[in-house]
Amino acid sequence: MRAGNIAGIIVALALLTAVIWRLPINGWGSLLWFASVTVMGIIRRPHESTAQTTATTESRQSTVENVLLAGVAIGSAALPALHLATGLFSFANYATANWWPLTGIPVAMLGLWLFWRSHVDLGKNWSVSLELREDHGLITSGVYQRIRHPMYTSIFLLYLAQAIFISNWIAGFSGLITFGAMYLVRTPREEAMMYDQFGAAYEDYCTRSGRLIPRLKV
Repeated sequence: MRAGNIAGIIVALALLTAVIWRLPINGWGSLLWFASVTVMGIIRRPHESTAQTTATTESRQSTVENVLLAGVAIGSAALPALHLATGLFSFANYATANWWPLTGIPVAMLGLWLFWRSHVDLGKNWSVSLELREDHGLITSGVYQRIRHPMYTSIFLLYLAQAIFISNWIAGFSGLITFGAMYLVRTPREEAMMYDQFGAAYEDYCTRSGRLIPRLKV
């Protein structure tokens, strides 16, 4: 096992311990958040390994994108973890009914399924940044048949679940805010890259697919 994997497991166990310790304060939605983030990481890990061994033929990665990606990591993981472990943002807590975290479970489950399915359907074409892979193909089947960015849809769902699980204006909504900012900046650039690569085929695909929700009629 690599040192990075061992370090990740140690951090996860430490965070889980802190979440359980502060469960009476944070509520059991904090455990649901931890579970959803953990499953999300498990789903993505093998695809990260594949990406590291697949040649990149074009990269449009930029400093702005790197900053936005770092912001997403902070908003979706660092800030919630810091708050749940220490209560740093307790001044921004708000009260909810005991049953409220239940409403986030189907949202998270749908998000996790779509997150998994998007990675599977995209295969070796997946990259965390704006890159084209060797033998990059235009995927228009599976969950990509009617949605151009189902992975982004899944992430929005998961960060909506974060906002439901964590009753805090900062730690709860930071994932939605940071990812929303990245989505607005990145999506037009990503679609321009795909159009440059696939031309009319991608333009036709855009006419029969929606960005985040299915286009049911052609």
